[in-house]
Amino acid sequence: MSASLLRKGLELLETAAGHQPGLSSPQQRPRKPLKRKKAARGPGRDKTTVKGKVTKSAIEEYRKHQAVDHLKKNLQYMTKGRFTADKTITQQVLDQNRGRKSRDRPPEKPKKKSEGTVFTEEDFRKFEREYFGRAGAV
Repeated sequence: MSASLLRKGLELLETAAGHQPGLSSPQQRPRKPLKRKKAARGPGRDKTTVKGKVTKSAIEEYRKHQAVDHLKKNLQYMTKGRFTADKTITQQVLDQNRGRKSRDRPPEKPKKKSEGTVFTEEDFRKFEREYFGRAGAV
């Protein structure tokens, strides 16, 4: 240890020995009450009143946060106007509103092919002669 540190330590011991005889440790000294600043609590926090408070209904809050579907109103607005959109455009709008997932879309209907016959008129006449010819003979 250096001599200067030793001297400082001895000086501290001398001053500590000169304290009041009734109070042996700092824990036994009387404490001063702590003062809190009003600004730390915030403005207007010192009063606990309900004077200006407006109570809200739980039903009104529930309705306010519900999703609203505007599709019908928008379609009515579009159909009332002078310009009517093509059916393809309105179908695109409906498809877009329906959703992007495959479960939200209805299954597409397959296009029906026009059914044609393989037989010609001559084949039908030939069949008639064979069928009714035998039927008439019986």
